[in-house]
Amino acid sequence: MSAVTSADGTTIGYERGGAGPALVLVDGAMCHRAGGPMRPLAAALHEHFTVYAYDRRGRGDSGDTSPYAVAREIEDLRAVIGAAGGRAYVYGISSGAALALATAAAGPEVTKLALYEPPFIAQTGDYTQRLGELLDAGRRGDAVALFMTTVGVPEQAIAGMRAQPGWAALEAIAPTLAYDNAVLDGGTVPHDVAATVAVPALVLAGGASPPPLRQAASATAAALPTAALRTLDGQTHDVAPTALAPALTEFFIHR
Repeated sequence: MSAVTSADGTTIGYERGGAGPALVLVDGAMCHRAGGPMRPLAAALHEHFTVYAYDRRGRGDSGDTSPYAVAREIEDLRAVIGAAGGRAYVYGISSGAALALATAAAGPEVTKLALYEPPFIAQTGDYTQRLGELLDAGRRGDAVALFMTTVGVPEQAIAGMRAQPGWAALEAIAPTLAYDNAVLDGGTVPHDVAATVAVPALVLAGGASPPPLRQAASATAAALPTAALRTLDGQTHDVAPTALAPALTEFFIHR
């Protein structure tokens, strides 16, 4: 593992592999390098890119510094891009796509931007309030269960997961659910932010994903001045690296 120090002194762990132009991958909620989609995706991209996969703050090998602010997560990503040479392509999935979008608007380091299903789906304040209550009470497992219920995981499946050894790892990063919630800022497309992103952009959605996610991808693409929208047939929010990597390679290398 390598590490970089963010602007507020937080250590951000990352790993690098492959050869070619720099590409930074940004995880969504409840994911990090050792538990999520980015290592398999990075392996599928190593032929064409020098791929940087990092742990967002509060996860994996990265530290954390209170109080949380979205601006600090933007600084984290910019620090990783700095370690990659100062300019890089960036790909983000889910809430990580929202963070990647905000970072592209914050400075010139992002040279091309790819987003997979940013979940800009308007939510009531109930989730935010309940999540905060559970985390404040130290009920991390219940906070994870709340998130999973919100994104459509059946209660029976959640009950089964809670009985598995891997549940403790989810509880360990449960506080970062509040970070993802803050990044999404109510779940609406940030039109004012998106309008300032002038670099080439690609927004992807899965053809088998729920309609709200596909609609959010379409709305995000429409808000970005230079974005194209692409649907990956048969894919869901849990997109397969074998389907995603060729689409990213085509965009970053050939467009």
